[in-house]
Amino acid sequence: MAKKKTIRTIPQQRTPMREQDPRERAKNFSEVACGFRLEDALLEAERCLMCPEQPCVDGCPVGINIPAFIQQITEKNFRGAYDVIADTNLLPAICGRVCPQENQCEGVCTVGESLEPVAIGRLERFIGDAAIADGWVNIPYIESNDYKIGIVGSGPAGIACAADMAKAGCDVTVYEAFHLPGGVLRYGIPDFRLPNDVIDAEINNLRKLGVKFECNTLVGRLFTIEQMKDEMGFDSVFVGTGAGYPTMLGIPGDTLNGVLSANELLTRCNLMRAREFPNFDTPLPIGKHVTVIGAGNTAMDAMRVCIRLGAEKVYCIYRRSRTECPARTEEVHHAEQEGVEFHWLTNPVAILDDGSGGVRGMRCVRMELGEPDDSGRRRPVVVAGSEHDFETDLVVFAIGTNANPIMGQTSNLQLNQWGYIAADERLATSVAGVFAGGDIVTGAATVIEAMGAGRRAARAMKQYLGIRDTTLPYASDGRDGGNRLFGIDLRERNFTRVRIAAEQS
Repeated sequence: MAKKKTIRTIPQQRTPMREQDPRERAKNFSEVACGFRLEDALLEAERCLMCPEQPCVDGCPVGINIPAFIQQITEKNFRGAYDVIADTNLLPAICGRVCPQENQCEGVCTVGESLEPVAIGRLERFIGDAAIADGWVNIPYIESNDYKIGIVGSGPAGIACAADMAKAGCDVTVYEAFHLPGGVLRYGIPDFRLPNDVIDAEINNLRKLGVKFECNTLVGRLFTIEQMKDEMGFDSVFVGTGAGYPTMLGIPGDTLNGVLSANELLTRCNLMRAREFPNFDTPLPIGKHVTVIGAGNTAMDAMRVCIRLGAEKVYCIYRRSRTECPARTEEVHHAEQEGVEFHWLTNPVAILDDGSGGVRGMRCVRMELGEPDDSGRRRPVVVAGSEHDFETDLVVFAIGTNANPIMGQTSNLQLNQWGYIAADERLATSVAGVFAGGDIVTGAATVIEAMGAGRRAARAMKQYLGIRDTTLPYASDGRDGGNRLFGIDLRERNFTRVRIAAEQS
């Protein structure tokens, strides 16, 4: 029997991950983080205490059995580790790269109470990359039924829902407005953080489950949600369109040429390949002095893209301090290494016109932190007499997103006061048989949280359709009150096919 691990007997230092040199990577779109080598993964896996409480599992929005997959790594059973992860997460290579593990599984890791937490995300990526390299995919036995399921949006919520419904035997079609599937994974995250070939590999695993993708299809314009239910024959529909409608500050000058949203910048660069102009005929204005307003992960992506596109100076303007910065610590660190100049406690009040309808500069004020606001963060307050100007010729807003209004304008779906789709605890909407989840319901969240919403919706959709959910077996918990038929819990009742043999004459 293996000796029980303690905090004193495990490797004390978190295993570092190789990265491209900042001077080199600032000139290319190749992935910054190189991933664990075999020896790195084995060393880091030894840091997991396999604690019985397993707070990391509770901290994961889809409930990956994290100690179990790490145990498989220590035993060098990498396919077994993939099997454990794939039970609940079809996108390990993606989630291992872009999920904020420091606020989820790693944030509650027991080892993290005394040392740096186990690098769960890096280990998940290691297994996800191994699965792609070796062509691993878990396709269960699927008995088809007659149900048709429509999925609107091919982002994390949509593909998680699609996978679970396909495994339940449904005929699943995913509609995507853009020309390639992946949603925000593809248009919103640059290749240096999430390469397109990783997205392609994970999407292809869904195709192997029988999921069909219809791209260049904008639901709400070509057809409505109601038409999907009535005319197109879908028995249930899931809406996972995300929330990609940009937010602007509404300050003087924000309609000038040279002002755009981070979503537009990233979509043009990532999905439409403007970074390869003129090989791809997508225009993208790039200034010499670029200013990005905001300090979330999207802002970091926008700034680092501009550096790679040749900007001489890139500034980050944020009205709070570094302590309140919402971006991942790793992303801020990478941006600093690559030359981004941060202006903390600074707020823009106007964008200055160059006289020809373009941008010549920005007027800002200094801020100081006051009492906490509703978010729990200290409220920024203007410092009197601190107004100042500085030179810039391109301004990018990265201060959040809203729900695209198309769904609300073209269907009878009830919306909440912020314009997001209203859904109950089962993610059911106001239209029977239509469910919704992810950013279109909650506002901006993480990839893994959106996937969790997609899986919750799939469970509710199966219940709505009367499909037996094999992921939720009924236990002999005594709650049936003895109400059983032929020894079977009546909560299991459902329709099933019965074959009757013809009598031989």
